Amino acid sequence: MLRIAVPNKGSLAETAAEMLAEAGYTGRRDSKDLHVIDPVNEVEFFYLRPKDIATYVGSGALDVGITGRDLLLDARMPGAREIERLGFAGSTFRFAAPTGTFTDVAELAGKRIATSYPGLVDAFLDERGIAVDLVPLDGAVESAVRLGVADAVADVVETGTTLRQAGLEVFGPEILRSEAVLIAGPHDADGTERLLRRLRGVLVARRYVLVDYDLPAALVDEAVAIAGGIESPTISPLRDPEWVAVRVMVPRASVNTTMDELYAIGARAILVTAIHNARL
Repeated sequence: MLRIAVPNKGSLAETAAEMLAEAGYTGRRDSKDLHVIDPVNEVEFFYLRPKDIATYVGSGALDVGITGRDLLLDARMPGAREIERLGFAGSTFRFAAPTGTFTDVAELAGKRIATSYPGLVDAFLDERGIAVDLVPLDGAVESAVRLGVADAVADVVETGTTLRQAGLEVFGPEILRSEAVLIAGPHDADGTERLLRRLRGVLVARRYVLVDYDLPAALVDEAVAIAGGIESPTISPLRDPEWVAVRVMVPRASVNTTMDELYAIGARAILVTAIHNARL
């Protein structure tokens, strides 16, 4: 059986569980369950702290897992590798310090940097030859400067509101852009490719919808220029030889604009259908 590590709590857990369910797997029903077997799909789920997943997978104890890219890199497990982006839980990591204190990351040399991701930050600074004194904290790092335990912080930045409230401003380059990822261990395990296909099908279903419409045959080239689909639209004849029916996949985020543009050139009976899963 394929052994899969799944976040047991936190921002990754709910969406990871939803994706696996949409991919056809049967996960836990009780949040207290730490181990679930899905015999139909030949997988075992192990529900673990997100910070620990890269360690279990990288060591070979488990085959694959869902975690954050930030947590993967912070773990510094040589055997763990990212094999697929999952498109949720996006975040950006930046340095921050009291307004006007630093303008360049090189100025951090010899300073105290508070962070919840010491492995990630240390690797970033090592690449640039910058030696600092890292202060590992488990969350709420923005208070470290005010409380006198650090000169700057390295943390997740979304809107920047929390940092500004603490009197801090971001500076220097991005440390990392993170998101949820599927990771694998040092060896390719049986069942990994099937899991990948299923998760990719879920990603397609979340990103695209099907658009069906009728159109004068003479306008097909114009319509394809507006919505060309992933490969090519499906075009079928109608009873009226001067009209055709078109089916095409369109990005969900832009579907209303696409519908407006198709209607403007003469498309009619435009219908949108959700995609529940796919294999492309």
